[in-house]
Amino acid sequence: MAEGREVAAAERAVRRWNSCGTAWLALLRHVWAAGEAGMDEHGPIIEGPPVLFEVNALSWDDPVLCHHGDRIRMARAARESGQPRDLVRRVEPGDAPAGYSVRLRDLQGVDQIRWVTDLLRARPWTTSAWISLTVPGEPVDAVPCLAALSFRIRGYQLIMTAMFRSQNAYRAYLSYIPLRGVQVAVAEGLGLPVGPMRVFVDVPYVAVADAERVAAILTASPAPEPNAA
Repeated sequence: MAEGREVAAAERAVRRWNSCGTAWLALLRHVWAAGEAGMDEHGPIIEGPPVLFEVNALSWDDPVLCHHGDRIRMARAARESGQPRDLVRRVEPGDAPAGYSVRLRDLQGVDQIRWVTDLLRARPWTTSAWISLTVPGEPVDAVPCLAALSFRIRGYQLIMTAMFRSQNAYRAYLSYIPLRGVQVAVAEGLGLPVGPMRVFVDVPYVAVADAERVAAILTASPAPEPNAA
C-alpha cells in the first residue's frame, strides 16, 4: 500500500500540459520564479532548479509559439530536420534537432533508433530501451545538451522521455517539436500510437541577455494551468 501511494505521489508530481506552447510558458515561469544568478560558457544566466513535465501535443502551428516564438528559427529548425519550409506545421517521422540526428542514427557505428525499436519489438515490457547521446571522454565542448532518450510501452502506447543536462528555456521549443518526430518514428516502427512526451531538464536557464524578452512574454501571457489528469 505504501509503495502504491509513493508511485501515485510521484505521478502527481509530474506536471502535464496539453500543448508545447503551454509547457514552454510554464518552463519559462519556473526559471523566472525560482531561478538564481549563475554563469555558463556564454555568459551570465538565470539558473532554475531541475524540472520534469509531460506534453501531449507538439506542433509548429501551436498558437503560443506562433505568437511568441521566433518564426525564423522555427522555420530553420523545421527545415534542418527535413521538412520543407512551407510545411512547418507537420512533424515528420524521424525528425531530430540539428546536431542530434547523427548521434541517434550513427553513434560509433550504431543506429540507435533501429536498436531501440528492435528491443521494444522483442521485449515490449522492457525498461532498458535507453539511448545515450554522450560519448565517454569526449571534449567538453562537444557534449550535447540532450543527454539521453528513454522509451517505454505502457497502456498500448509509446512514451518517450528526453533528458537534458541543461537547456536554454527561451529556445526550448525548438528542440521539443523535432524530438516528437523521433518518438513518432519509433512508434510507427512498432505499430503503436504515440503517447505523451516527457521532458527532464537538470539545469533549465534563461540567458540574462534574453531576460527582457522573457519578461515581455510572461507579462503578456496568463499563467497556464496543467492538466488535472
